Amino acid sequence: MDGEMSGAHSGCMETFESRVRTEFAPKNTYLNTASTGLVPARTVAAMHTAVEAAAAGQPTDMFADVEASRASFARLTGVPAGRVAAGASVAVYSGLIAASLPEGAEVLTAEDDFSSVVNPFHIRTDLKVRSVPLERIAESVRPGTALVAVSAAQSADGRIADLPAIREAANAHGARTYIDVSQATGWLDFDADAYDYSASVAFKWLVCPRGVAFLVVPEDLGDLSPLFAGWVAGEHPWDACYGPVEELAHSARRFDESPALFSYAGARHSLALLEELGVDAVRAHDLALADRFRAGLHDLGHTPIPSPGSPIVSVPGLGHRQGELSDAGIELSDRAGNLRAAFHLYNTPADVDRLLDVLSASTARR
Repeated sequence: MDGEMSGAHSGCMETFESRVRTEFAPKNTYLNTASTGLVPARTVAAMHTAVEAAAAGQPTDMFADVEASRASFARLTGVPAGRVAAGASVAVYSGLIAASLPEGAEVLTAEDDFSSVVNPFHIRTDLKVRSVPLERIAESVRPGTALVAVSAAQSADGRIADLPAIREAANAHGARTYIDVSQATGWLDFDADAYDYSASVAFKWLVCPRGVAFLVVPEDLGDLSPLFAGWVAGEHPWDACYGPVEELAHSARRFDESPALFSYAGARHSLALLEELGVDAVRAHDLALADRFRAGLHDLGHTPIPSPGSPIVSVPGLGHRQGELSDAGIELSDRAGNLRAAFHLYNTPADVDRLLDVLSASTARR
């Protein structure tokens, strides 16, 4: 029996690995998904076809690609497609939510969270923005807190917010929740239905081209006003091209930005790949690599910032190594003096070992 189970598991892994190898062939050791994900071959081909068709004067139906992308993201985050708006920027959606708050409303955020999440609330100087350490978000929700805005996983170091505790505390005090999942969708098991608002860019862990982002809103559309609504926000867009839009979309599409169509022509294929692979399988793959790296760092005498359950590993004091690692063909990031590695579906144990070998050799020379 054990042999049969082992064989079945091996077959599943071979399917995962073979699909990934078909789509990705990096020419370096790429460990920088927290900055930008690699784009799969199917996505590159689809964008190439779309650009060529447009150049020939026979553009493909890229608005259909937007709808396919919206539906795929909805499935990945567990909500109906009617609750998903399609755009290009988390900062725009943060601004939309900030604009919905009444004067004097208190917004609770995490210290040093990503600027696109928190800055729009600071721009509104009539709001009360309170920042606390990530680990204290839930306990810091209080009567009068109108909104809790936080990233599911921190960009700088991969730390994961205690989302269930934050949701429970917000519900207890009547606060709304806004979760940025830009560093989480694609590997984290995230149920968008459990929160009021959530937003994500797609060019990181969702391996889409830049220019794609999504916003999830409540079934009743929340307290948002479609401030930047253009013709695409109409219930019948092609009848809403001139003058005021007489009938806004009855769904979250009323919050759509005019889409970067070539990006969406590719995005639908990237998102389809993640659906085929399965988020659970991607997460298991990513976390195994991150844990391998953490163990290797320990052997080298380095202690990463604690980020259990995250594929992002940030190592204090090693950020200055980023340049030499890049010269060696290993791509990572320097964030606030920390060396940040991000492991995703196209990475392998050999990538981890190569990074550790270079770090070890550099340490020995010193």
